[in-house]
Amino acid sequence: MEHPIQHYYTMLDEVLTELKINPAEARGDQPGQWNLKHGSASVWVDVFQSKDAQGNLLQSGYMQMLAPVCDVPVNNQHIFTKELLELNHSLYGVAFTIFKEKSYIKAIRELQGLDKSEVRATLDRVGIYANDYDDKLKAKYFPTPPGGAFTGGSRG
Repeated sequence: MEHPIQHYYTMLDEVLTELKINPAEARGDQPGQWNLKHGSASVWVDVFQSKDAQGNLLQSGYMQMLAPVCDVPVNNQHIFTKELLELNHSLYGVAFTIFKEKSYIKAIRELQGLDKSEVRATLDRVGIYANDYDDKLKAKYFPTPPGGAFTGGSRG
């Protein structure tokens, strides 16, 4: 008999296939993980079951989508975090979060009742917001010095 969580792994694979993404190439290191790109933004998808205090798997599970946006600036942290909170007010179904001095766009939802249209809508939302705000926030809080920055290149 198929493990219940496998149903949701298959659902994610089907959505990715519909988006013309090869699920096998997008899979992460652990079962239930996928690593995607939306423009300049990375989107990490995790489908997992909850565990009790002893580490035993429970029936409940979650789908989480997380997209790194930018570091938390060393200077003006209070302005940055206030801006994220104010931006949260206008976002749909996702929120900014901060973990270990990095900011992310995050969506999390119980697996029960999840369908493919919701998976796709959440992927779109997380990817679009992260792709938009990573550029805006980096430009505002981590501006490029005048004259541009050097990048690596090759000799042709």
